[in-house]
Amino acid sequence: MALETDKQDPSGKKGVGGFLQRHDSFYGDAEKVSSAQHHGSQDIWIRTLRLAFQCIGVIYGDIGTSPLYVYASTFPSGISNVDDLYGVLSLILYSIILLPMIKYVFIVLYANDNGDVSAPMRRAQLMKKSLENSKVAKVAIFLLTILGTSMVISDGALTPAISVLSAVSGLQEKAPQLKQGQIVLISVFILVVLFSVQRFGTDRVGYSFAPIILLWFLCIGGIGFYNLIKYDVGVLRAFYPKYIVDYFKRNGKEAWISLGGILLCFTGTEAMFADLGHFNVRAVQISFSFTLFPAVSLAYIGQAAFLRKHPEHVLDTFYRSIPGPLFWPTFIIAVAAAIIASQAMISGAFSIIQQSQTLGCFPRVKVLHTSKSYEGQVYIPEVNFVLGLLCVIITLAFRTTTNIGNAYGICVTSVMIITTILLVIVMLLVWRVSIWLIIPFCLVFGIIEFVYLSSVLYKFKEGGYLPIVIATFLVIMMGVWHYVHVKKYWYELEHLVTNEAMRQLIQTHDVKRISGVGFLYTELVQGISPIFPHLIEKIPFVHSVLMFVSIKHLPIPHVEVSERFLFRNVESKTSRMFRCVARYGYSDTLEDAKEFAASLIEGLQSYIEEGHFITDMQIQETESQTASTGDGNARPRKAGSSTVYIEEVLTTSETTGLTQPRISSYSAHSSGRISEEQTRTIAEEKEFIQRELQKGVVYILGETEIKAGPNSSFVKKVVVNYMYSFLRKNFRQGEKAFAIPRQQVLKVGMVYEI
Repeated sequence: MALETDKQDPSGKKGVGGFLQRHDSFYGDAEKVSSAQHHGSQDIWIRTLRLAFQCIGVIYGDIGTSPLYVYASTFPSGISNVDDLYGVLSLILYSIILLPMIKYVFIVLYANDNGDVSAPMRRAQLMKKSLENSKVAKVAIFLLTILGTSMVISDGALTPAISVLSAVSGLQEKAPQLKQGQIVLISVFILVVLFSVQRFGTDRVGYSFAPIILLWFLCIGGIGFYNLIKYDVGVLRAFYPKYIVDYFKRNGKEAWISLGGILLCFTGTEAMFADLGHFNVRAVQISFSFTLFPAVSLAYIGQAAFLRKHPEHVLDTFYRSIPGPLFWPTFIIAVAAAIIASQAMISGAFSIIQQSQTLGCFPRVKVLHTSKSYEGQVYIPEVNFVLGLLCVIITLAFRTTTNIGNAYGICVTSVMIITTILLVIVMLLVWRVSIWLIIPFCLVFGIIEFVYLSSVLYKFKEGGYLPIVIATFLVIMMGVWHYVHVKKYWYELEHLVTNEAMRQLIQTHDVKRISGVGFLYTELVQGISPIFPHLIEKIPFVHSVLMFVSIKHLPIPHVEVSERFLFRNVESKTSRMFRCVARYGYSDTLEDAKEFAASLIEGLQSYIEEGHFITDMQIQETESQTASTGDGNARPRKAGSSTVYIEEVLTTSETTGLTQPRISSYSAHSSGRISEEQTRTIAEEKEFIQRELQKGVVYILGETEIKAGPNSSFVKKVVVNYMYSFLRKNFRQGEKAFAIPRQQVLKVGMVYEI
């Protein structure tokens, strides 16, 4: 996404967001990669089928184990009329078909940022700008997005609790002497084990869990088919939707309240989009259509047939409907499947928090990539611990699946409604779908989801408040972090140091050079961070080789290693100061400090070897002349608007058809003119850098303290001085996020008043 601001440059030049005077081509070069591969563009069927098998164990555990408790939650007071089963079964079947299958699997999953949407985006510019110019619209969309994100994260604590507790409760069928407290303790033990194995990664967990869930689907599908044939084939008439109308006519308000139990048949659906980073669209479609849907449909149909003959067993339908000899094998598989059911939301929580952190909407946490084969499979230790702790507390406090189900329903329906609203925006701005197709989409799915939400809100006091409390806390945390993150960036942008200012700074303070290599981390690409002049004012010494390093995440999956680094000289070609941009896709893994330093120095030597540092000065001289003459061809890049700010990232439309950076073309034209003297100079520079590298590397980080300005409002002072400060102190600091050894860190303290 691009950046936008309404501020004016304090120097009197055009505003930063409108017409920033950016004649530095390094800014544009940093955004260009020639090898941008979109997610799924090179999928082959073998890989897709492997992912389809994996996602059976990761995504479908939740929705696949819903037959354990749906009928019990729908008829908590028993079945008054067996004909109601036709209506309930019809609601279950059509809910699964409309919401998980049609809406999510075949529509929503395509609303990702991995495809080429540049053409429709251009056609939608008019509508896009109208939204961008509305501050209220941008804030509303941002809050709606992080609310949905928070609800999905909340699901990660609720899903394991209800799934495991419902499965373990089956023990009371064969061991009625077990008390509910004992069932709860057994469930807690299983949950602790589940969260402990997350560190092994989605890749291993998926391959371990997939065979169990596949066996579970075969089991419930087979038992369902057996019950259908044995008890009542007539329940198949539930495919006729008229029975839904009859059910509501017959039961009125009670039928409406029962929707809170029926919606549990599609819980876990909201994890599909969050888990897309772990898999791909085609894999999800194949596994859902040919594995999950037939199995769970047969399970619900078979249970309905059983209840037609034995309505008194509705509270323990699943275990009562199992043929006697199959009880214990099915129970073991059910417990295993319930454990796995939690994996969908846990994996989704990891994935969505990783993306939020990349967008600057979540404090720094440690993200571990667990698979070398598949992008997006991550593990976050801190989040795993918090989710596990919440899950255990919820299980101990609520004790029954009924109370947890009340909370769970609000979470699921809220996420679905938010997804529908945001998908409409995607349809309008990205897909450019006809309004006559969008209206029926909103009517069909919007009405269904709001009816379900109204039903679960009826039980707000009986546990429904829990996800709202958790989501509110997360929304506040993410909102505060993002707000200050943006303000901090604009402060640095307005106080950046240009090359000319660098020359004056070095001359004024008579800067001396010390041995070694220094990496000064900055978030700016088109200038030097204000941290550097602050450092020079206090200590007028810099390393013999100084690198201003910016790490940028581009909205494409991968950046090739050969295009990872871009370099540019600072001040003069003899200063041995360089600006470097290290570019990563959102699925690329950031190396540890030692490996990163080695790769960066190797790239720098290649840059010098190719003679770029010579032609680079020619570029800067040309840019300087252009700036002084006001050449219209050197017009700045006008930033667009965005609610979520990413420092200098590449917009989706800019990733298509991009060429090599302009600096390379200069090199190509000038490489044939490098003289023997220049060749000798290049060799000396490379040798000098290698010697300095052996003397040691120091990582210079800005230890900035963010303060609200003296004229700020009371609310802003609370948000910046207390809330943000608390988050910053209690989450990972820069050296931990970049895995930098503490003995090699030099922190420069500075106060930003925003």
